[in-house]
Amino acid sequence: MDNRTNTIAGWILGSMAAALALGIAGHMIVAPITSEKEGYPIEAPADDAGGGGPAAPDKPIADLLATADATHGADVFKKCGACHTVAQGGANGIGPNLWGTVGEAIAQGKGGYAFSDALKTAGAGKKWDFEQLNKWLTSPRAYAAGTKMTFAGLTDAKDRADVILYLNTQGSNLPLPAPAAGAPTATDAKAPPAAGAADPGGKASPSAAGLGNETAPAAAGKVSSSPLGRETAAPAAK
Repeated sequence: MDNRTNTIAGWILGSMAAALALGIAGHMIVAPITSEKEGYPIEAPADDAGGGGPAAPDKPIADLLATADATHGADVFKKCGACHTVAQGGANGIGPNLWGTVGEAIAQGKGGYAFSDALKTAGAGKKWDFEQLNKWLTSPRAYAAGTKMTFAGLTDAKDRADVILYLNTQGSNLPLPAPAAGAPTATDAKAPPAAGAADPGGKASPSAAGLGNETAPAAAGKVSSSPLGRETAAPAAK
């Protein structure tokens, strides 16, 4: 090997040794910072309900129906309008026509609509009463695993009660189940305040007699009450 080759090899080896030395020195100067714990702990907010326990169960459907709103139920039903009609004599679509559904046998009739085997099995021997409709609208898939109805369900119990009440007005008109004793009713919710009751600000409502700024003249010889609270004798008519 000649001197030229030795020189080239020496430069290569020297460069490699210098690069290795620089790498070691750099690692010592700028050492990576490692954490003993991966990530950062995230504090969960305190549960105002007290302890993060399970959510309170919904009220019985009978209690919910007692204060349900069919007008709001018609608005909620618009979510179902892509698949269902509800008018009397309406045609079946992706889902069956729902006229007169409340009280009917489950997965039967409806002009020969092809119900899924899953719903036929889950609803065998049952009718679409208020309780069954409430379960179905909560989660169709949980009610009948394998149903071809893709709607996820209504998680809000009031929305379900309102829709059921609305459906009941569409060709069924079955009497509503009696709510539990002490449960509020629609009549209670709309009852006017008792006469003479104080308003929310704590002040009594003024009477009709005190709304005017002027009082009618008192009869002759009668005693009237002045705005200042003193009784004065009314002048006799001349």
